Amino acid sequence: MASEVPFAPPIDSWLNLTMLRLLVGTADHGSLSASARAAGIAQSNASRSLRTLERRLGYTLLRRSTRGSTLTQEGVLTVEWAREVLDGVDRLSAGADALAHRGQEELAIAASMTIAEHLLPGWIGAFRARRPGVATRLRVMNSAQVIEAVDGGDVGLGFVETPDLAARLQHVTVFTDQLVVVAGPGHAWTRRDEPLEPAELAVTALVEREEGSGTRAFLDRLVDDHRPAPLVELNSNSAICQAVVEGIGPAVLSRLAVEGALRTGQLVEVPTRGRSLGRSLQAVWRDPLPGGGAAADFVEVARGAGRGADRGADRGGVPSR
Repeated sequence: MASEVPFAPPIDSWLNLTMLRLLVGTADHGSLSASARAAGIAQSNASRSLRTLERRLGYTLLRRSTRGSTLTQEGVLTVEWAREVLDGVDRLSAGADALAHRGQEELAIAASMTIAEHLLPGWIGAFRARRPGVATRLRVMNSAQVIEAVDGGDVGLGFVETPDLAARLQHVTVFTDQLVVVAGPGHAWTRRDEPLEPAELAVTALVEREEGSGTRAFLDRLVDDHRPAPLVELNSNSAICQAVVEGIGPAVLSRLAVEGALRTGQLVEVPTRGRSLGRSLQAVWRDPLPGGGAAADFVEVARGAGRGADRGADRGGVPSR
């Protein structure tokens, strides 16, 4: 009679963040004892916590000796997964604080969906370290709505993906993004021998964001603004990804939005020929930003985070501090 595999409870029923922070800290600080000190936890409790983590996971994370603890090969791999979880929690914390409008002095920001999902939490964290007394009030909408909110004075600073910028607004490139064509594993485009031609993309109905989306506006300008009507319009990148995975049709999305699904094989990137699908993400504002002000500082943080990317020309400039 075959032995039964022991039942493993769902990881979210027992995992806590302290376990992950201790594990990552062991990699960063060189030992479990140093990780425990950095976390302000007694070493005996830290050791007990990681033994529980090992028992629950079913494999050894640390190689223990009289000279201390070092990570096993499985432990090194688990640390990298744990970093992603902790980064996600930190992004959630920063984003939730911004949506909850916590703080004293307040900076009102509007951002398009891709930027709000994948870039803004990191920028908010860095801005918070620079200006701890200033809270960020965040509104998430599509690029056209962001421009309308900035132009109407509802928010002082916006971040957009669209190339269709209002002439009266000042702007500066903060990040260079890359759009990719993606399809489900069973789609015919994933079996092509040649890259996808722009003309073929221009006549193919896609799964797309709603009117006013920066990604949709960029594709209209790059490929053809007389493209076929979308197969379906959805108001979030994650909903589009799910529709593509389910075989409804291909899509064009920011690489930021599809990296995880590409890594797991849920989506397949379709190579393209011709013009680059790179685009510039912009900070926009209506009135001159005062030097040393919170908005100018936030733009500096965003530009610094994307410093390695190619920059487009800017207009209006950001006052030096």
